[in-house]
Amino acid sequence: MDQLTEAVLRDASPDELERAPVPDDYVAAHLRQEDVGLFRDVADKDVRRSLHVGRVPMPELAPDEVLVAVMASSINYNTVWSATFSPVSTFDALKRVAKAGGWAARHDRPYQVVGSDAAGIVVRVGAGVRRWKAGDRVAVNAAVVDDQDPVTHDDGMLGADQKAWGYETNFGGLAHYTVVRASQLLPKPAHLTWEETASIPLCGGTAYRMLVGEHGARIKQGDVVLIWGASGGLGSFAVQLVKNGGGIPVAVVSSPEKAALVRRLGADVVINREEIGIGTDSGVPTVELAKRLGRAVRAEVGEDPHVVFEHVGRATFGISVIVARRGGTVVTCGSSTGYEHTFDNRYFWMNLKRIVGSHGMNLFEATQMMRLYQLGQLKPVLSEVYPLAEAAEAARLVQQNRHHGKIGVLCLAPEPGLGVTDHKTRAALGEEWLSPLRTVPAGAA
Repeated sequence: MDQLTEAVLRDASPDELERAPVPDDYVAAHLRQEDVGLFRDVADKDVRRSLHVGRVPMPELAPDEVLVAVMASSINYNTVWSATFSPVSTFDALKRVAKAGGWAARHDRPYQVVGSDAAGIVVRVGAGVRRWKAGDRVAVNAAVVDDQDPVTHDDGMLGADQKAWGYETNFGGLAHYTVVRASQLLPKPAHLTWEETASIPLCGGTAYRMLVGEHGARIKQGDVVLIWGASGGLGSFAVQLVKNGGGIPVAVVSSPEKAALVRRLGADVVINREEIGIGTDSGVPTVELAKRLGRAVRAEVGEDPHVVFEHVGRATFGISVIVARRGGTVVTCGSSTGYEHTFDNRYFWMNLKRIVGSHGMNLFEATQMMRLYQLGQLKPVLSEVYPLAEAAEAARLVQQNRHHGKIGVLCLAPEPGLGVTDHKTRAALGEEWLSPLRTVPAGAA
C-alpha cells in the first residue's frame, strides 16, 4: 500500500496527508479505447465485458482542481451508456475536451475512468484553490463548468462547455482517487456514511433541479406529482422531494415489492403500472394507456397531476403529455428507453401544457439539495453496496433494471458504515429511517 493511501485509511492529519507522496498510479474502474467496437451487432451489451478494474496512471493536478481519495462511489445509468459505447462512444467526448489544449489535453487517453458520484477526503489542492484544503470530507457534484464563461454565472448548466464528470470527462469517481474541479465540491453530511453520501449527488441534484429549483417545475405545496420509476435512483429522490415540499407524490412502479419501498419513502399514492397494462411493449394505444393512468390517479387524489416527472423516455413520454392536467408540466431529464419521442400534440397545445428540459444541477442547486441532507430532512436511497473490484457486477444490475434506489460501491473504504462523525444526529434520526431501501433486496422482482 502506498503512503498516501495508508495515511487516508488511518484518518491522518491534514499535514500528514500533504506530506505523503501521491502515488504514480491507482486502482480504477475504467474502459479501454480498444474495446469500442466490442458490442457491434451484439444484442446483449453486457457491461461486465467492457468495464475493467485495474491500475491507471495518476493525472497531474491543474491549478483549479483537487485530488480526492474516494472512499465510496455509486452506479449511475451514464456508466452503463459509457460501458456499452452507446448511443456514442464517450471516447469521442474525451477527444473533444482535449482539443481545448492545456490541462484539458490530459483527458484524451486510451482509457476512461468512469463514475459520476463520489464521497471522500481531499488530499491535494491546486495552487488556485481557496475554499478547500487537505483533510476536508466532501461529496462531488458531477457538473463540470467553466467559471470564466459569463453564462455560468447565471446558470452553470447553460454554459457551452458544461460537461458531466466521469461521463464526458476522464478521471471519474469509481476509483481510489479522482480529480475534480474545486467548483464541484460539496461538504459531506457528518451523520452519513461514505457510501450513503456517495449515493446522493448526481441523482439527488438532478431531481432537485427538475422539481424544486427555479429552472425546473418549481413544485409548490399541494401539487400532485406523477413520478415514473419511483423506486429507482432518480424516482426515489423525487418521491422524497415532493413529500418534503408539501406535495402529493404519486409513484408509478412495476411490482408489489417496489410499491412497499416507495411507501416507506413517503409516496401518498402508488400505482402498479403492470396492473393497468402499461409496459414497454403492451401494444395498447398511447391515448388509452394515458386514460387508464389518469383514471387511476383521479380515483386516488381526485384530480390530474400538476407535474409529471419524466426520465423513462420513449415508452412513457406520450402518456406523460396526455396525463398532465390542463396547464400542467412535464419535466424531463433523460430517455432510458429511447430518445425519439412521439405524442399527440392536441393534448399538448390545446391544453396549454409545458415541457421543461432539465440536465444535472448547478452548484447552488447541488448545495441546496445537500443542505436538506445535512438538516436530516431527506434520507439516502442506498439498497446494496459492492466492492470496487465488483463494479461491473453492480453496473450490470443497473443495466438490467434489477436494482432499487442507488447501488453503492466501496472504493478506499474497507467496509460499509464508516465515515460518520456526527453520531448524535444519526442516532436521533434512527437507522430504520436512514435506510428505507436496505430492507429490500436489489434483485427483487
